[in-house]
Amino acid sequence: MSILRQSRYYLLIGILQWLLDWGVMVGLSHSGMPVEPANVLGRVSGALLGFWLNGRITFSGDQHRMGRKQFARFLLMWLATTAVSTWSMGSIDDWFGLQWAWIAKPAVELVLGALGFLLSRHWVYNH
Repeated sequence: MSILRQSRYYLLIGILQWLLDWGVMVGLSHSGMPVEPANVLGRVSGALLGFWLNGRITFSGDQHRMGRKQFARFLLMWLATTAVSTWSMGSIDDWFGLQWAWIAKPAVELVLGALGFLLSRHWVYNH
């Protein structure tokens, strides 16, 4: 599958993931949960959806697989990006307030998503 086609699917699936992730984070933090655990729960919900959809659609084929090895790689990548995302959301919340964290989340996740595409294409879903 071409990189253009993969990037298009990754973007579409990423939008779905982000909407779920952002909605969970905003909903939980609006209900009174601190932004850091709300962010982690949002990322968990988006990650589960994204791993399955990207493995089945975006990176399916002869060169890419979806199994335990790929899930372990995905989990390692997810833990690292979640640490960066959660630190960012907490710092923005501390410095500027909760509403700014809600507004900044899309930009933070966009940068992490671009990194995630490269890692997924060349490492996570490879044999």
